[in-house]
Amino acid sequence: MDWIAIASGFGVGAIVGITGVGGGSLMTPLLIGVFKLNPAVAIGTDLWFAAITKSGGALAHHRHGQVDRRITLLLLAGSLPASLATIAWMHWSGITRSGMAALTWALGVALLLTAVTVAYRKAWHEVGLRLERWLPERRKVIATVCSGIVLGVLVSLSSIGAGAIGATLILLLYPRLPAQRLVGTDIAHAVPLTLVAGIGHASLGTVDWQLLVSLLIGSLPGIWIGAQLTKAFPERLVRTLLCVALVTAGLKVMA
Repeated sequence: MDWIAIASGFGVGAIVGITGVGGGSLMTPLLIGVFKLNPAVAIGTDLWFAAITKSGGALAHHRHGQVDRRITLLLLAGSLPASLATIAWMHWSGITRSGMAALTWALGVALLLTAVTVAYRKAWHEVGLRLERWLPERRKVIATVCSGIVLGVLVSLSSIGAGAIGATLILLLYPRLPAQRLVGTDIAHAVPLTLVAGIGHASLGTVDWQLLVSLLIGSLPGIWIGAQLTKAFPERLVRTLLCVALVTAGLKVMA
């Protein structure tokens, strides 16, 4: 039993419970920095971590009618083919040194984008309302599928994007969507996307299954405890510390 991995899973789970930010933006840098996994294995392991930990949340949101199926299907129409194409490219390239550099670069960019989405979370709603006049229904459908394509590539290359970045894109395109349905839709889209990308990484042999089990053992109680502690921490302080951590990790990965 890897107690360090269990403790790490607990810590990430607690932060996810408090902040609501997906574990990918926290777990992948941890796997690279602490457990010294190469980027490909860290990303593959985290994709399975995300798919499993988010499945319960997706079912709960679906049960309460908090998932917009139309938006979810439009996102998946773009993200799943994009993920499969990205995995196919990874098979073709054989994760060479240049391919590993691409994964590392994508991870750094995804971390920085996540920091921006978290830092300016409230501003995106205003931007979305202003975009409405330029996005009639037909354009909105195309934009949603294109957003899915971006997320499919980003998640497959970095394991990051299905949470905070995905929610921001949905908010920009559908600013009048109720908050609970936005979160539910984002999670419902994230589960099949991370699962497909995770299966792709498993076919590449870039998943550390033993470490994954230890991380999950710690994360599940961590998420529950973190959710109970949400009100004990000022939102602005938590968001600021999280953004600093994301920017630091992103710059370190890209250095």
